[in-house]
Amino acid sequence: MKLYSNFCKTQDNEQVFYATNFPHHEEVENLIVLNYGLVCNNDHWKMQTNHFKKKGYKFLIHDYRGHYQSSGKENLKEITFNNMAKDLHQILSEIRANNIIMLGHSMGVNVTLEYCHLFPNTVSKIVLISGTIFPVQNVLMNTHLFSSLRPLFTKLLKSHPAFLEKFWKYGGWNAFVKTILHVGGFNYKQVDSKFIEVYMNKLGELGPHIFFQLIDEMQRHDALSFVEEIQTKTLVVGGNKDKVIPNYLQRLLQQKIPNAELYIIHDGSHVPQVDFPEIINERLDLFFEFQ
Repeated sequence: MKLYSNFCKTQDNEQVFYATNFPHHEEVENLIVLNYGLVCNNDHWKMQTNHFKKKGYKFLIHDYRGHYQSSGKENLKEITFNNMAKDLHQILSEIRANNIIMLGHSMGVNVTLEYCHLFPNTVSKIVLISGTIFPVQNVLMNTHLFSSLRPLFTKLLKSHPAFLEKFWKYGGWNAFVKTILHVGGFNYKQVDSKFIEVYMNKLGELGPHIFFQLIDEMQRHDALSFVEEIQTKTLVVGGNKDKVIPNYLQRLLQQKIPNAELYIIHDGSHVPQVDFPEIINERLDLFFEFQ
């Protein structure tokens, strides 16, 4: 697939990578913007972007500041949802995009909601997949365990940073770690182990500091204070076998947004767009109503 890549220089001089399936020389309507999840990557949208290309939809993928091809990893405290949303708005203004349709998965739901909060008149529809508007450490894996372990991880980062960095980078080569992620985060009967290998290798590029910065950002994100003000037409999607963010949280999210509908996919995991791409793509077509 041919993509047109570029970088946007932000107001604080970071370089944010983005790519589209169309050249950047004219205004674009109904642009689909894809926001991936916590320490995920654009491969999580691969089956959607392939489908969008076949359907003739225009889309934009990007790397958040501090991620992969974008700069900003050294300025950890500036990797916030507020800055991510502002970076996106600057990109979309530069390419003159109108009537944006924004998709967010997991942490990308927070980014999408923050964008809608800051720039409500630029978005026509949003799709929120497997996200939560509640403090993530209180609901992750349907337990409070991560809240208890967070201080331990903080101490480990300070006392043994080299060890944790090395484990984070190379832990994906461990068969046990890959199996835990495959079974816990995906529908392992639907998703090939090769996808997990690519995911783990990409995850290893980011390092633990970004992970914990963004976990903390998800914990303190105040989406509950504004989510009921969002009037944008919304599709909330979840998997009924999501072991990471239980799907009752998608039901609560749908109830909070005035103009939202809910779609729970049978046997879907935390990443239903990877588990069952054909079904998800068909549901997206219905929601987009381009035909």
